[in-house]
Amino acid sequence: MSDKALEAIKGVINDPEHIRNIAIAAHIDHGKTTLTDNLLARAGMISDKLAGDQRFMDFDDQEAERGITIYSANISMVHEHDGEDHLINLIDTPGHVDFGGDVTRAMRAVDGVVVLVDAVDGVMPQTETVMKQALNEGVKPVLFINKVDRLIEEMQLTPEEMQKRFTKIIREVNTALRKYADEETAEEWSMAVNDGTVAFGSALKNWAISVPYMEDTGITFGDIIEKVNEGDHEGLREEAPIEEVVLDMVVEHLEDPRKSARYRIPAVWPGDPDTDVGRSMAEQNADGPLVGVVTNVEDDEHAGTIATARLFSGTVSEGDQLYGLGSQKTERAQQVGIYSGPRKLNIDSVPAGNIAAITGPDFSTGETFIMEGDEEITAFEQIEHVFEPVVTKSIEPKRTSDLPKLIETLRKRSKEDNTIKVDIDEETGETKVSGLGELHIEAKVERHLEEKGIDINVSEPIVVFREGISEASDVRVGKSPNRHNKLEISVEPIDDELRNFLKEEYADLQRESDDQTEVRDALVEHGMDQDEADNIMEVYEENVFVNSSRGIKNLREIQEYLVTAFHEFCDEGPMANEPVIGLKVKLHDAKLHEDAIHRGPAQMIPATKGAIKNGFLNAGPQLIEPKQILRIDTPSDTMGDAMTEVNNRRGDIIDMDEEGDSAIIQCKLPVEELFGFEAALKSATNGKGFYSLVDLIYEPMQRALQEEKMMEIRERKGMKQEMPQVEE
Repeated sequence: MSDKALEAIKGVINDPEHIRNIAIAAHIDHGKTTLTDNLLARAGMISDKLAGDQRFMDFDDQEAERGITIYSANISMVHEHDGEDHLINLIDTPGHVDFGGDVTRAMRAVDGVVVLVDAVDGVMPQTETVMKQALNEGVKPVLFINKVDRLIEEMQLTPEEMQKRFTKIIREVNTALRKYADEETAEEWSMAVNDGTVAFGSALKNWAISVPYMEDTGITFGDIIEKVNEGDHEGLREEAPIEEVVLDMVVEHLEDPRKSARYRIPAVWPGDPDTDVGRSMAEQNADGPLVGVVTNVEDDEHAGTIATARLFSGTVSEGDQLYGLGSQKTERAQQVGIYSGPRKLNIDSVPAGNIAAITGPDFSTGETFIMEGDEEITAFEQIEHVFEPVVTKSIEPKRTSDLPKLIETLRKRSKEDNTIKVDIDEETGETKVSGLGELHIEAKVERHLEEKGIDINVSEPIVVFREGISEASDVRVGKSPNRHNKLEISVEPIDDELRNFLKEEYADLQRESDDQTEVRDALVEHGMDQDEADNIMEVYEENVFVNSSRGIKNLREIQEYLVTAFHEFCDEGPMANEPVIGLKVKLHDAKLHEDAIHRGPAQMIPATKGAIKNGFLNAGPQLIEPKQILRIDTPSDTMGDAMTEVNNRRGDIIDMDEEGDSAIIQCKLPVEELFGFEAALKSATNGKGFYSLVDLIYEPMQRALQEEKMMEIRERKGMKQEMPQVEE
């Protein structure tokens, strides 16, 4: 970055109205990084001739090798619009679903997103996923339809056919908007060609067009078609430069940090808006109390830990003592600055409304930090990804001496990416790493350890199953080891609607609601009995513990032990020590010893777990497996071969459709059967078939396969090779 560009940034960085924090997000290979190249060329950061080919933001070696974006990358640039400079803080995000956690974290940092769609492929599953990720964070979208040149040159569509295709893409993007936003927001943010919230172009050929730009310049879409047919992309580049069209759309239609704070802060911050800090965040006040959220962490071998942070209030300066509300520790900001792709440009301070690079603080992704001494400030909500880790690998060092280094490196990696879960047994050295997919673990863990010089042994992928029940049990009795206490407990399954509510909405509603009646009514609305909803003792993950008793003496004194036992049981079910989901536990009665010393945790926890276990084993226990709903795109003449691959892997075909020479198959496949599926699909379709993740669900495994799978899991975990039985 030139001194002139840096000075231009410094001139705007304190003016929130002239700042735009944006991400570029899309399905894989739709052209995000190529578009970013063009925007950087506008800012004078790379050569115009290299724009579209350099992939400047893919600065990790793996990204260059694989030709995909793995890590989110930040950069700041200045764009002149209507004679005024605007600071664009931009994040280029990955498109591969295995790295979707980076997209989720990026959305906490920005106020707007350019959703990019390939004109040939159209709206794909990951397109809808990034829309969901953005809208969950209160981030406003605009639309860029890329690769329009291919419609003209390769597909030779008429203007009418192109218009029909554009209309379909816009309609489907707006459908996703309505699906994930409230009605008022969806109406206000709806994207349309005429108002300039949609632009078209070719990132590879460096040109774009929008209705406002056509009105300002007199260029018509007919001119675009004519020049493309003549192969005059260079002329189009001069007449309709992509960076000018896209950045004008960003400045005109995406909100500045102060405007977006009106709706974003209530969406992601659970604190009281009518406080000094609440009002300061609403104004993005650089002079207010410091509040920032870490959205990315990287370990730089020269500079140390660098935290990417969105600043919502106050100013962070070199030397500040920052307090992490989650970690409850103070860290020094050794340097502060802004991003320039792989480089960080240090400046004295960065104010609210910006995305900062802060060197020094050892914070985890998602951490809310404030100035030391302001500990009363409420933390932001945790950054939750739309999918959970479903693939696990066991990793061990080849040399025992590398164990401490392995453990430290993995802990840092899980701080950097909160979709990587690490479970370490420090005595044996066995380490289990869970991620969103095989590629996620391979690229972000295995390769990272190799680069750190740690030789490792890696197991085959492991899928974490769940345990559940299919029917209600009768009332079972649990006795304490000293035989002085008895509990009467039953269990029953929860239907999917209530389970999903407990998983996705209950905690937020419980935290945000001043009136427990609202929480009870929501539970009833999702299928729970009103008396039970009034008497919940605990909700844990996707399970609920209800007090269905009447007047048990001393219950309040033992309730903590009952809840602890409930947690422990749900963490490790009785069949294969896998997590339990969809379980309702009901306490009917208890007979407790008068003396508190005889009803402590050593007595009540085993009694509770014993009763729940017996009820569980008496209620049609079943193994529940994760399944992915996929969209497969393939040429029509290989559709049968693709379907055969699905059927050979215990898959189910949900729907099929054909468009011209292409077929679209929607199917459901067990995650366990997906290993090697991509290569098999390529082989079956002559290299032309590919699949995309639509959703992740859990369903009972086929009964005929359950016992064999449970015994396999028990053997892997070193458990007894016999099925658990009900204890009378």
